[in-house]
Amino acid sequence: MKRIAIFLALSCIGAQAFAEESHARISANKPPIETYTYGSRLDIKKVISMTDVAPECGPVSAQMTYEDSQGLRHVMQYQVMGTGCSNG
Repeated sequence: MKRIAIFLALSCIGAQAFAEESHARISANKPPIETYTYGSRLDIKKVISMTDVAPECGPVSAQMTYEDSQGLRHVMQYQVMGTGCSNG
């Protein structure tokens, strides 16, 4: 019975270490978020994804993930007008 308890404890520790390692590897592969400013030079070859625009009346943050001409992935944060304004 003791052997089973020790085996289960070691298995849990190993699984947790593996999960933390894979999470760290995924985080390391994510490109840093770049903030767009007027005059930023953009090299966008392919848009991968864009976040939805928030339903607020005013400027809101949005993000675009894209690949440049070198095949490197970037995440750019920028401001857009929210979709929550009504003209009535």
